[in-house]
Amino acid sequence: MTPAHPLADLLAGRKLRVVGDVHGDLHAFRHAAATDRFVIQLGDLIDYGPDSAGAFRLMQQLIDERRGLFILGNHDRKLARALQGRKMRRDPPLMETLAQFMAEENADVHQRALADLALAPAWIVIGRSVFVHGGFHVRMLGEAPPPGLGTVTPLLSRALFGETTGRMQKDGYPERRLNWVDHIPAGYTVYCGHDRRSTDGRPWVRHGRMGGRAIFTDTGAGKGGHLAWIDLPPLL
Repeated sequence: MTPAHPLADLLAGRKLRVVGDVHGDLHAFRHAAATDRFVIQLGDLIDYGPDSAGAFRLMQQLIDERRGLFILGNHDRKLARALQGRKMRRDPPLMETLAQFMAEENADVHQRALADLALAPAWIVIGRSVFVHGGFHVRMLGEAPPPGLGTVTPLLSRALFGETTGRMQKDGYPERRLNWVDHIPAGYTVYCGHDRRSTDGRPWVRHGRMGGRAIFTDTGAGKGGHLAWIDLPPLL
């Protein structure tokens, strides 16, 4: 007998809304969350935008009401490590997010943030749809995601950061490439964030050589752009 999907009880028969990187844009996230669809947010809830704590609080509300979940993004994991007391590079977006989380008025968010971050999956596979923050690897189709706050394995690195060349760009961040799209099997769609590839404010679609496709949903929310979302029919 085929085991039930771990999200079967939560998602059975429900329409979905796939939401791209929020990056602290609470105003836009409120619009995305104002739906009777189940929300799958693709990670990077925080940093850059004006209200990272508020965006995280809204996600916590969706979780509590069984109306949504979020995939772990690289910025979310970085926040978790900071909350664990790890020594981090003092980049301004993270410092601002931490200041918001430590503020007295956000004690409710801060109190449970680490637990919520620890529970966020690195990827979800539902039928022929894959939901991941950074990038896909074919092994994700047969392997359960490891703990997102644990050791960064090659597969977890792909999920969080996408595919990198090993070279650094002038802005100090790793150079990324999209060769992984060519390895998506025919009939599969990967919904991801992380890379802002769109030039017109709409999700950007790239087709791979094997017949699969990737839909990039990061359209610049919190960074002067917009928040994108995609509505899907029930997948379970």
